[in-house]
Amino acid sequence: MTQRDYREKYPYLYETHLHTMEGSACAKNSGAEMARACRDAGYTGIFVTDHNWGGNTAVSRQLSWKKFVERFRRGYDAAKEMGDKIGLDVFFGWEAGYQGTEFLIYGLSPEWMLAHPQLRGASVEEQFALVHEGGGLIIHAHPFREEYYIPRIRLFPEFVDGVEGINATHSSSLSRAHNEPLYDEKAIAYGRTHGLLLTAGSDIHTVRLFGGGMAFTRRLKDGMDFTDAVRKQEPYLLTNGETWYDMAGNRL
Repeated sequence: MTQRDYREKYPYLYETHLHTMEGSACAKNSGAEMARACRDAGYTGIFVTDHNWGGNTAVSRQLSWKKFVERFRRGYDAAKEMGDKIGLDVFFGWEAGYQGTEFLIYGLSPEWMLAHPQLRGASVEEQFALVHEGGGLIIHAHPFREEYYIPRIRLFPEFVDGVEGINATHSSSLSRAHNEPLYDEKAIAYGRTHGLLLTAGSDIHTVRLFGGGMAFTRRLKDGMDFTDAVRKQEPYLLTNGETWYDMAGNRL
């Protein structure tokens, strides 16, 4: 099958790893700009997954929890407002950081985050319990990436639901950072070894998109619907925008 064939069978494409300048210090474009670019690129929907208090956040860590969440969500809110206007589904998520180790959180709302201030000081184990209590999904982001800001590779197979097997910055020909396909190969092998779910996203920080993400046979209702679909292993494909993989990480 060609890429066109896969897109026809799995027409609903979602970007699961996206940053905005409102929430992430490393991002270059606003939530509204990211939403418009993704709609123009053919995405059905996106998750805004800005860096939280433990990562490269654009929000002051000195703020109270209420103020932090209010400002942290601005990238999502801007993307959602634009998405509602142009027909792009926008879901809330975040990228939690722990001394360079990062996790993508899906299925929960800004209101849920606001109601759980204990997240700020939670350990990896405590985060797992809190997120699961709320029905959310935890995915270990780019677990084998090697960079100056990642002191060492740390794996927590017992405290995640899955692993980001495909991160387009590692393997897309359009990527100019972290470009090393071996990182994805290791992530897929790790996921298989521990029976973890596999996801895919672009880890995009600008409107210069890669086209990575996850493609489904149906349109998802919201972030929790995504969480349920992945947990139940509904049919979906993984892509870095150029190459397609099945749910087990096998190249198609």
